Amino acid sequence: MIRAGFLAGVAGLVAAGAAVGLATERYAIGRIRNGPDPEADEPFGKLRADRIRTVTTDDGLPLAVEEVGPPDAPLTVVFVHGYCLTMGSWHYQRLGLADMINPKVRMVFYDHRSHGRSGRAPAETATIEQLGDDLHRVLADVVPRGPFALVGHSMGGMTIMALADAHPELFESRVVGVALVSTSTGRLSEVTLGLPAVTAKLRAPVLPLALRVMRTRAGLIERTRRIGSDISWLLTRRYSFGSTEVSPSLVEYVGRMISGTPIEVVADFYPALNAHDKLAALGRLRDLETLIVVGDRDLLTPVEHSERMAEALPKAELVVLDGAGHLAMLERPALVTLRLRAFLHRAYRSASGSAWRGVR
Repeated sequence: MIRAGFLAGVAGLVAAGAAVGLATERYAIGRIRNGPDPEADEPFGKLRADRIRTVTTDDGLPLAVEEVGPPDAPLTVVFVHGYCLTMGSWHYQRLGLADMINPKVRMVFYDHRSHGRSGRAPAETATIEQLGDDLHRVLADVVPRGPFALVGHSMGGMTIMALADAHPELFESRVVGVALVSTSTGRLSEVTLGLPAVTAKLRAPVLPLALRVMRTRAGLIERTRRIGSDISWLLTRRYSFGSTEVSPSLVEYVGRMISGTPIEVVADFYPALNAHDKLAALGRLRDLETLIVVGDRDLLTPVEHSERMAEALPKAELVVLDGAGHLAMLERPALVTLRLRAFLHRAYRSASGSAWRGVR
């Protein structure tokens, strides 16, 4: 009885301490989230498209596609987003590249299967190879002719590698350049996520159980996601950005994209990321204009992964952004967009064939 009372007292003290800690944490986060925000009026998720269409994949799934720019532009740029995000993750590039001239560009954005406004796919199709097939279908329907460049972030970059692996002929004839932002050719299971090495090693044996729980307790986890919004906000900021000074509105926007991805989809795609291995596919890019961008504080696809790609592609331009995290194109939009503009100009000028003659 005494022992039971003692334990109950300790439990009460712990609970009280946890409550005070949580209240203090929420107060601090509340001050950050409601403080000065230079991007408070940025229209995240509200940009208008010139054309909206749906592409149907080979297995009958609808993919949401948006186009910006003249349909007869001499160069098309296809943007491929990352894991648990949507086409809206290219917000600043969509704005910053719209006024390009010589060449004018048509920009194509789409949501991966089970992401954003695209259709929900069966779990067994949640593979990088399938995403490569989906990209191939988007290209066939939306960019059936003419030169194009590919820009991929994180899982989007892996998707481009899968496309190169399965359809090398495109990279020999029509692809004029590839930009890979915060991505990897593989070995993601070795990434520590910024945790101590000993803690990171526990991920492998625990992962299968965690994925099963995510699938079987999806409803409970979704409710917990909503209840723990402050903690989710902090985690979003930590793993998406390199700086704590990032706009609260931007963190909120990224959080909405992530939380909008059903927890079963998060679980379905995670093993595919861990199994991803496309280093050999990089050889398809060897003769193309290639840009590799990464933040030096990226915890999800660390800078070493981009350096490995640059070693395999000696002609590629490697840009390491000081202080930037995984969502470099949102955290350092002006610099990333500037590098993309220069990359697209180079890719267009260097391409051969009658379609590109006369470009200065």
